[in-house]
Amino acid sequence: MKQLKYFIGILFAAVITSCSYLDVVPDNVATLDNAFSDRFTAEKYLTTCYSYLPNFGDSWNSPTFLGGDECWYPDRLWYNNGFSLARGEQNVTSPRFDFWGGHNSGQPLFIGIRTCNIFLENIDKVKDLPDFEKLKWKAEVNFLKAYYHFYLVRMYGPIPIQDVSLPVYASTEQIHVQRDPLDSCFNYIVHTIDKAMPDLPMEIEQPSTEMGRITRPIAAAIKARVLITAASPLFNGNPDYSSVVAKDGTHLFPTEYDPGKWEKAAAACKEAIDMAEGAGFHLIGPDDLESQKQHEDSIEMKLVLRSRVTQRWNPEIIWSSTSGIAHGLQSEATPRLYPAIYNPVAARLAPTLRIAEQYYSKNGVPIDEDKDYDYSGRYNLRMGDPDHKYFIALGEKTVSLHFDREYRFYADLAFDRSLWTANGKYEDDNDSWIIKNRKGEYSSIFEVSQYSTTGYWPKKLVHLQNEIKNGSWYYITDYAFPVMRLADLYLYYAEALNEVNGPGAEVYDYIDRIRNRAGLDGVVQSWADHSRNPEEPLSRSGLRKIIHRERLIEMAFEGDRFWDLRRWKEAQQYMNKAINGWDVYKFDPKEYYRLKPLFVQSFSVRDYLWPIPENELVLNPNMVQNPGW
Repeated sequence: MKQLKYFIGILFAAVITSCSYLDVVPDNVATLDNAFSDRFTAEKYLTTCYSYLPNFGDSWNSPTFLGGDECWYPDRLWYNNGFSLARGEQNVTSPRFDFWGGHNSGQPLFIGIRTCNIFLENIDKVKDLPDFEKLKWKAEVNFLKAYYHFYLVRMYGPIPIQDVSLPVYASTEQIHVQRDPLDSCFNYIVHTIDKAMPDLPMEIEQPSTEMGRITRPIAAAIKARVLITAASPLFNGNPDYSSVVAKDGTHLFPTEYDPGKWEKAAAACKEAIDMAEGAGFHLIGPDDLESQKQHEDSIEMKLVLRSRVTQRWNPEIIWSSTSGIAHGLQSEATPRLYPAIYNPVAARLAPTLRIAEQYYSKNGVPIDEDKDYDYSGRYNLRMGDPDHKYFIALGEKTVSLHFDREYRFYADLAFDRSLWTANGKYEDDNDSWIIKNRKGEYSSIFEVSQYSTTGYWPKKLVHLQNEIKNGSWYYITDYAFPVMRLADLYLYYAEALNEVNGPGAEVYDYIDRIRNRAGLDGVVQSWADHSRNPEEPLSRSGLRKIIHRERLIEMAFEGDRFWDLRRWKEAQQYMNKAINGWDVYKFDPKEYYRLKPLFVQSFSVRDYLWPIPENELVLNPNMVQNPGW
């Protein structure tokens, strides 16, 4: 943690310092000469380049937590940008999460790109910087520049590529840029990452000062994500965008589907996997846990699965960005575990009932397909029993939906009468926190903006070492929020291989690596033994559906669902339905476990892409708006 705080500190210092020579007089020669006068000032500028990374682990400053259908907030927090995005309040005059201009919780990524260009154009002036370090810093900044382009492309589609910084004396023609075609954008991003990779280290060489800096496995993994995005239905011959052209008549989106893009994506995924595994990355398991105390198998499985995100710099996490420290996020993801506890638990980040239902049964298939699961009776009340004593409080009532589910369900979610292991209770496997969330109970509504409006919490996001101090204070152990895990790459690779060749042994292998770690049988066996659709894994379309479901489960609450539903063009399928939860204002179980609609979402074709801010269109007559806006 010491190295993490150090890097955050220099980032913070750089942001403060940068306004004097970036935002005010960015092309003043004397100021730039000073910025690159020696290694110390140049490194401050390098950290400024990093400072534009999005706040991945911040529910208030990232669109992914509350901007879709995964989590919900109390109505009192309607002004949160993500929550308003989920409620259909996006607009062109003042867009939510405006990463184009840097407003409404959005980072100004074009300024970030410009900062990177200035760095690359001036770093050779530094006289006391060794050549090997200069090459590494250039590679880091080239990667950051590529990543900022990618983040914008994923949001807006085609953007103007900014490979050099414009001088203050730039002509009107130079300033009034057009959007470059989408394929040109993706090609530029991949080329820039490829240019950076040879000079990036395989691993962090000075952990005490450089944790969070870019490595070659990070670059390879993000290149895979870029090419997966380019190959996906939203951007690969999407007919909804076939008529979108620039002012000069150039088609901005590819008009035909290109299967070769999936081949490139598969190759990039395999390259990234081989590189990551060669560098020592692997799926986290029991031997990797920070605490080596012996636990009952079910408890140990839950602890391993919770640690895949929250255990700092664990062997599965390829990239954790220091721009996304999960402090406030953990407060929002934690229910009150004890009657006296309040500060600083906000307890309001609430997974929707839709997410609780997406996890598999204990047999490793969807609950609505499991021939042994009582799907129609899932909302009936049931008493906690010895078979579920490590998941649900004995003798307490909850719904059948919470029984006979896979381990990830219990590791990732907390709910009324569920058991919460660790966080101060490690010694006795039979002594866990009990969530009591009915009206008037200690986990229930404390204040109108601090409660779970659905009756669920994303336990997956809470570090195991957080604990109650003095009976009233919840001590939070921070971690850098993951941007890419090895599990993410495995599922990307399975997805790409299936699109290229259909089902096969290698596809199953990479899916099953994730399933086996979660205590499930392989996908073919599980469907053959338990599903009403046993042939589903044997066809390309059926396996595609399974891979999508596997990603939605494994990567839940990490931001992937928000982007995956868009790139698959499946957001309309999910986000034109009611957001449901339990009636958390009731005490009697029969009333509490009554389905309560919280909001009916509306998502149309235009919502797949962000609107370009209206002011940008006024200032630049060569800019064209996204469809529907």
